[in-house]
Amino acid sequence: MRMALGIEYDGTAFCGWQTQPGGCGVQDHLQAALSRFADAPIEVTAAGRTDAGVHATGQVVHFDTDAVRENVSWVRGPNTFLDPRVRVVWAKTVPDDFHARYSARSRTYHYLLLDDPVAPAALHDRVGWFHLPLDVGAMKYAAKSLVGEHDFSAFRDAQCQAKSPVRDVYEVRVERVRSLVIFTLRANAFLHHMVRNIVGSLVYVGAGRQPETWLLELLEGRDRKLAAPTFAAEGLYLSAVEYDSAFALPAFRRNALLEVARVVDGS
Repeated sequence: MRMALGIEYDGTAFCGWQTQPGGCGVQDHLQAALSRFADAPIEVTAAGRTDAGVHATGQVVHFDTDAVRENVSWVRGPNTFLDPRVRVVWAKTVPDDFHARYSARSRTYHYLLLDDPVAPAALHDRVGWFHLPLDVGAMKYAAKSLVGEHDFSAFRDAQCQAKSPVRDVYEVRVERVRSLVIFTLRANAFLHHMVRNIVGSLVYVGAGRQPETWLLELLEGRDRKLAAPTFAAEGLYLSAVEYDSAFALPAFRRNALLEVARVVDGS
């Protein structure tokens, strides 16, 4: 039987999603809890690997098991054994041809950034930070050049193992919600550090260090060394993974920080 799970986690205390020899990955914790609940070894496959410090409100995994349980039990059972910073949000039996990674049509990331002279305290490790006010209009203009199918070598980490640097970006949105600048990026897939590298370069534009046309120049130049440094992990969230509606996967609950920001803003 193949199961799909929706996972939410605070990535602050973990060394990223992927399993590690020391057991510090989110995957390690999840597999240990699932195996304990099923009384048999379970290995999961995720829609995407997140880096150390990156959070998720919409991660999806799948695994195969002989253990027969109700869907709701696959939520409540593992959660009793999990670190409280990791939670199974929903569970569903899926067809054998469902694959958390390869069946995904798109992934959506949000980056939450506070642009303020003083670094955040209450939201430490929950949002990124930049010490100067950012020009959202300039960043919006620059972001337009990223939409479409491009070679994203300029925003690709040197350790990236993807076979091709070409990705199809469906949406890049930059908006201000009160004190937060929110970046939304949706694509068929992302390269290693691609989102954080894009955010870092957009921040350079927003701070006036580079012109609005700079991201187009970076795309065409395909040289990672010319782009801005990789931005901090703290404000990044894997927010959604989209699949064919035929799989009828349950919906995730929304990112609470985003919801609070919009309520406060009145939008």
